Amino acid sequence: MAAACLTLLLAPGAQAAGSTPAISAAANPYERGPAPTQSSIEALRGSYAVGETAVSSLAVSGFGGGTIYYPTSTSDGTFGAVVISPGFTAYQSSVAWLGPRLASQGFVVFTIDTLTTVDQPDSRGRQLLAALDYLTQRSAVRGRVDASRLGVMGHSMGGGGTLEAAKSRPSLKAAVPLTAWNTDKTWPEITTPTLVIGADGDTIAPVATHSEPFYESLPGSLDKAYLELNGATHFTPNSSNTTIAKYSLSWLKRFIDDDTRYDQFLCPLPRPSLTIDEYRGTCPLGS
Repeated sequence: MAAACLTLLLAPGAQAAGSTPAISAAANPYERGPAPTQSSIEALRGSYAVGETAVSSLAVSGFGGGTIYYPTSTSDGTFGAVVISPGFTAYQSSVAWLGPRLASQGFVVFTIDTLTTVDQPDSRGRQLLAALDYLTQRSAVRGRVDASRLGVMGHSMGGGGTLEAAKSRPSLKAAVPLTAWNTDKTWPEITTPTLVIGADGDTIAPVATHSEPFYESLPGSLDKAYLELNGATHFTPNSSNTTIAKYSLSWLKRFIDDDTRYDQFLCPLPRPSLTIDEYRGTCPLGS
């Protein structure tokens, strides 16, 4: 069994446990949290207080356990969920910063360990899906998760696994590979809205042979985007990064929650800046 809830993570501006952030009275029943602003999507924490529970590798099959981060509020109904895989030789700690950051904005987030640290992308893709199945069917927080609104993320070979998972399970609502590595360069089968994030200084998975061809091979009819980080390396996603967080959050909100309030941050396409080398994408979204 999963370990009991161990920690309550509160950040400046976060509400007390059990309290309910304001929700817009819009027609979309999946909107969670107040209307977004540039400040709110860049913040280290959103409006939800976050609980954390550890999942032992001994309690699961098909992946290596991990940590679940979730909004403590039970007043807003269920939440969409995201599973995140680390990369080659890495552990969940390398992507842990994304857990509370995304959960505090209104998602259940599961950062996982893989069966071995040298698992390849195809294996990591299967493990992402096994973790989603555990999260929605057996986990201690399964009652908080809407099993019809799920997404995947991952770094490096975990990013390659993100593409594998999206290919294998078309019902996924969003995919965000981070400086992804995979020997398969073409993904025309993917029908899941996908945000590909690369780094201009990546020498392990150079964008010219990884992120760019991944993005270009996605169907032209798909909601997709390519964000190339400026002044970044292959390992930039392993520590807190505002640019990664704000665009990943906006993508997940837009496609897992169908929350068009986040369109403003994705369309018109973001322009090059101190942190963005290049941004490509399809606008308008959902057309």
